[in-house]
Amino acid sequence: MYKVAFMGTPDFAVPALQILLKTQHVVGVVTQPDKPAGRGHHLRPSPVKVVAQAAGIPVYQPKSLRSEAAAAPLQAWQPDVIVVAAFGQILRPHVLDLPPHGCLNVHASLLPRWRGASPIQHALLAGDTVTGVCLMHMDVGLDTGPVYVCDTTQITTADTAVTLHNRLAHLGAHLLQQHLDAILGGSITATPQDDSQSTHAPMIKKEDGWLDWHKPSAALDRHIRAMTPWPGAFTTWQGNVLKILQAAPIDGRLPAAAPGQVIEFDGNQVVLTGAGGIQLQEVQLAGKKAMSIADFMRGQPTFTGSQLGDSRAEVST
Repeated sequence: MYKVAFMGTPDFAVPALQILLKTQHVVGVVTQPDKPAGRGHHLRPSPVKVVAQAAGIPVYQPKSLRSEAAAAPLQAWQPDVIVVAAFGQILRPHVLDLPPHGCLNVHASLLPRWRGASPIQHALLAGDTVTGVCLMHMDVGLDTGPVYVCDTTQITTADTAVTLHNRLAHLGAHLLQQHLDAILGGSITATPQDDSQSTHAPMIKKEDGWLDWHKPSAALDRHIRAMTPWPGAFTTWQGNVLKILQAAPIDGRLPAAAPGQVIEFDGNQVVLTGAGGIQLQEVQLAGKKAMSIADFMRGQPTFTGSQLGDSRAEVST
């Protein structure tokens, strides 16, 4: 059993922390500061903080770890290793070199593919059929360190960023359970990444949810699933934001019309695209609740035949 400090913030990091609490001696947890949430903007702790406090583990929430002084609490814990999973801050050498075994990152892609902040969404956007999780020895680069072990999972045509996120989070926890002792004991060595094969997964922004109806239906289907749940895939209708929560691609013969036009096809509401169409299943108009397309049509009978994406707008729902 090793002395482990854990660094993580969102739901993705929770299964990893839970496994470490069962299998190692967790001496402390570092997570992002509480953030305002909800209409009242009350401070909300991160999912990792909730789990750590429930287990009675010391929690440290620095705004930044840039200075060596900010890392003093970690030094006081004297960990053998720091395990990092979606922490949310870039680590500098004074943190990376602090424990004898360095820092080990749980990264949600098959490195060197999709280095960066949003590997899950980018794997979906690109149409990858397989992804996975790697345990990587961290260095000063962005997910550039040598890799110890990886495990894979297939990406299905039904996967969203939610389902893939949850599967990968548990896969990462399983890798820690199976291999952390061997890694720290020296029986598993890290293999350098092939930088020539690397791809970058920049952080997803709110505006990335915008749907371009000129793209093929297959690409738009992946886009909708990749943007679920945040920021949500969206278009505009009559100047208002319309989120597309659930949909399905149609590749068969469809009437010729401008991309973005809504038609009725085989009893369904279909948006024509650059190639094929997108059958709408669940939508949410700005300021309204999410509803099935059937319920939406009862209140918006002029929707069929209208044009989507007539103006660019920010998501407000």
